[in-house]
Amino acid sequence: MKIAVIGQSLFGQEVYCHLRKEGHEVVGVFTVPDKDGKADPLGLEAEKDGVPVFKFSRWRAKGQALPDVVAKYQALGAELNVLPFCSQFIPMEIISAPRHGSIIYHPSLLPRHRGASAINWTLIHGDKKGGFSIFWADDGLDTGDLLLQKECEVLPDDTVSTLYNRFLFPEGIKGMVQAVRLISEGKAPRLPQPEEGATYEGIQKKETAKINWDQPAEAIHNWIRGNDKVPGAWTEACEQKLTFFNSTLNTSGLVPEGDALPIPGAHRPGVVTKAGLILFGNDDKMLLVKNIQLEDGKMILASNFFKGAASSVLELTEAELVTAEAVRSVWQRILPNVLEVEDSTDFFKSGAASVDVVRLVEEVKELCDGLELENEDVYMASTFGDFIQLLVRKLRGDDEEGECSIDYVEMAVNKRTVRMPHQLFIGGEFVDAEGAKTSETINPTDGSVICQVSLAQVTDVDKAVAAAKDAFENGRWGKISARDRGRLMYRAPPSPSTRPDPTAT
Repeated sequence: MKIAVIGQSLFGQEVYCHLRKEGHEVVGVFTVPDKDGKADPLGLEAEKDGVPVFKFSRWRAKGQALPDVVAKYQALGAELNVLPFCSQFIPMEIISAPRHGSIIYHPSLLPRHRGASAINWTLIHGDKKGGFSIFWADDGLDTGDLLLQKECEVLPDDTVSTLYNRFLFPEGIKGMVQAVRLISEGKAPRLPQPEEGATYEGIQKKETAKINWDQPAEAIHNWIRGNDKVPGAWTEACEQKLTFFNSTLNTSGLVPEGDALPIPGAHRPGVVTKAGLILFGNDDKMLLVKNIQLEDGKMILASNFFKGAASSVLELTEAELVTAEAVRSVWQRILPNVLEVEDSTDFFKSGAASVDVVRLVEEVKELCDGLELENEDVYMASTFGDFIQLLVRKLRGDDEEGECSIDYVEMAVNKRTVRMPHQLFIGGEFVDAEGAKTSETINPTDGSVICQVSLAQVTDVDKAVAAAKDAFENGRWGKISARDRGRLMYRAPPSPSTRPDPTAT
């Protein structure tokens, strides 16, 4: 089939590439104009293939389609319009022109959550099921007949990014290709959308994302994650606007002990703990926020809110300076509108978007031989100088918040001093058991007491299970790719028991 692809972003690029692999002829690509000197990925890919690319800033004026735009489109002879992701308003003269019409991807299970912020509202409403719809375009707002739908489970701590990256992006690409295949085979259905259960919500903007504290903890959590990362749920506290990210209801075992953070309108003050910022709903239940963006745009760990300035600036070695310059070149390629990348250059204020974060992370990981780096790190260190400091700390292996404090018991054994920890290890820390309960450890050779070790109570077990669950679901190991896990495991030294014995025969 002859197809016109109308849209933008990496999603549009992937749909375009897969349609060409299926053997369809893409006769033209219509995408958004370049922004800050950067072309959209869809347009870039099409230009590489020699496919005509059009970048109209608008398709109509005073309610009428622009004749020149319509003429350029009609000259292509498209049989189907495919709109994988499109932020522009396309006039009906274009939508209804091909003999097969136009199909559109929408990231919700229509008729629920019509509108441009569908993923946000799926999370804000606490939906247990999410998914996407591919529908036949009409003159309404996301009201056309359904062609195809696929659903998925919405996880308790899903954000817009995690839901999109886990399901809506990869499965949406497959769905668009499947929809086009059904059309080419003459098997594509047209199922009218039911009006029962239909909802429409407006675009989420920063000014409308302020947190309403007079609601249960789960509703506050859903509001925060539904606005994470864009536009960001915020509140006013400590005489500034604070934006919260990385919220969870997994607070089992957490004790609200720490520094109080008064929040106007909140049921109770927040509490800054080692785990993050504990917040309360009007039902007295807790939620935990792990990242806070300050009013100046700087992202910090919520646990560091009341701490002073960051650690001292590292002095880079010659080799590290070479790496820094190589990373500077990566930034320069991603930010072509910046004449010179300086230490004060802010990645996002220079025009970078979420797609650029992915590109930066992947290129730097490749440059640094699979260094453990996450998208979150870019948000936490958005200026070039801060990013290099973070990168060097990671390369040196000292990027942790601090050394683990261990209280050892020392014993003299065979003319050697043996040091043994005797506390419980929970959540990355050695701690005493609840109520300082202990038990004797006996030397089996002579019955003497070696030392007193912490005796875990039921509450300690609950804390350990909660910490393990959090590490499994939100820890770094689960976030890095299988490729990077393999690299880390390969680099790990073998244990003594697995080393070959050179004397063995």
